[in-house]
Amino acid sequence: MPVYKNEKNGTWYAMVRYKDWRGERKQKCQRGFVTKREAQDWERQFQLQKKADIDMTLESFCKMYEADVRPRLKENTWLTKESIIESKILPYLGQRKLSEITAKDVIDWQNEMRSQKGKTGKPISPTYLKTIHGQLSSIFNHAIRYYDLNINPAKKAGTMGMEESKEMLFWTKEEYLKFAEAMMDKDISYYAFELLYWSGIREGELLALTPADFDFANQTVTINKSYQRLKGRDVITSPKTKKSNRVIKMPRFLSEEMEDCMKLFYSLKPTDRLFPVTKHYLCHEMDRGCKAAGVKRIRIHDLRHSHVSLLIDRGFTALAIGERVGHESEKITYRYAHLFPSRQTEMAECLNFERTGIEAEENTSDGGKDVCQ
Repeated sequence: MPVYKNEKNGTWYAMVRYKDWRGERKQKCQRGFVTKREAQDWERQFQLQKKADIDMTLESFCKMYEADVRPRLKENTWLTKESIIESKILPYLGQRKLSEITAKDVIDWQNEMRSQKGKTGKPISPTYLKTIHGQLSSIFNHAIRYYDLNINPAKKAGTMGMEESKEMLFWTKEEYLKFAEAMMDKDISYYAFELLYWSGIREGELLALTPADFDFANQTVTINKSYQRLKGRDVITSPKTKKSNRVIKMPRFLSEEMEDCMKLFYSLKPTDRLFPVTKHYLCHEMDRGCKAAGVKRIRIHDLRHSHVSLLIDRGFTALAIGERVGHESEKITYRYAHLFPSRQTEMAECLNFERTGIEAEENTSDGGKDVCQ
């Protein structure tokens, strides 16, 4: 279809007619092209998009990818994807035809990513390299599944980077109590960290809490949402996983502290955020408190690890802990295996008794009861 020139300002525009997914005839006009060729290129890519033709550029396909997947995702999840697509993928592969991108092209792109430096001047981390590659592969998989692309060149090229396990730090109860004492000069900070440590909730879950989430008669707090700060806006989303929706029983002292916390506000509504601060504020307060208390600096998320380690030390099972913190028990077992007391000796003695009928000496003082009972 021809393009047209705007005689008033000398720019070009394209007018395209097409049928939408309902079969209804539509018209699309795009203005402001500097040259006739730019207008023609846009018109051609638009037509390819409407035909779902894989000869379109990767950049054009990414617009379709966004339209398909964005409605299914949380806003913060999509913004992460969008950032990777716009900064790490499209500048290098965006103008290549989707159907013509080869495994060798992906390998060249991978080498370019490995040579790049981050904001700190250091190479991109292996974890982020893996994430970037995963996003490119997801785009190709989407094209295979819904638009008849034959092969995923990112999969054929092989992944790059690797998942790095972050060091899991935690405080002992004594370390936390020193920190908490240093926080008492700021009520909002003190109560926020008390809830993080003694309930094991996530930072985003804390910042999304409202008075309506607390049931002081039963000493419970309901976790059913999470807070994010996205592009200068406060955004409340669903929790991280389905398992994250849970009701936590608070110890009596913590329930009483949260009642005191609410008394700090003169006109607090049931749907107002109880902690109207940001993650940056909590990070700053963590720095301040650690320095004042003389305890090692840990991440705010490590307070969650500290809560779990405290419960493990007190003998609670992975299943019970998982229900409290919103994790599957298998994940608790895997991530915190080194903290659970080892029962290897007990197992070995049990197996020895099964084979020989001879009990271990240290287990015969209970009146003859064997270790396997």
